Amino acid sequence: MRFLTSTFGAILACVMLALPVAAAELGDDGLHKEPWFQDTFKDMSDDLASANEAGKRFLVIWEQRGCIYCKKMHEEVFSDPEIAKFITDNYYVVQMNLFGDVEVTDFDGESLPEKEMAMKWGVMFTPTMMFFPESVDGVAANKAAVAQMPGAFGKGTTKALLTWVKNHGYESGQNFQKYVAEQMAQ
Repeated sequence: MRFLTSTFGAILACVMLALPVAAAELGDDGLHKEPWFQDTFKDMSDDLASANEAGKRFLVIWEQRGCIYCKKMHEEVFSDPEIAKFITDNYYVVQMNLFGDVEVTDFDGESLPEKEMAMKWGVMFTPTMMFFPESVDGVAANKAAVAQMPGAFGKGTTKALLTWVKNHGYESGQNFQKYVAEQMAQ
């Protein structure tokens, strides 16, 4: 009996070690969810105003159901406490569904379902993060974005981009790739 108990315990331990460390929560829409996502009416001008009122930068993240790269971002990057805190402290984040039907109102006033807005904005990959300035004057979001990150990147690149946008690196003409290289050299 003791042999069976210790064997069962060893098997259970092996199974537990094989499980992912942090499984990303899925919403009813099949998209991964974070506590720092904002639930809004997806009116870009209103969301930007809310971000400004909160003293944060506005970020839209595009995802899709079943996206393995979205899962990777949530489980390996966004789950990092330092990155999650940085986003919570500095960003107002709205999630969009690449194939969704929820109405989105662009900065230029045009309203379209998410899937059509994705086409208008040229979003082709998930995840895609779109970063916006504090002020947008009636142009489409893809024209207003100060930076975009299409695809899943590791913690270092993601944190560097979050920091670069927060600190307005794009305003000084600082090339993001040079910024990353400088950060790595320090």
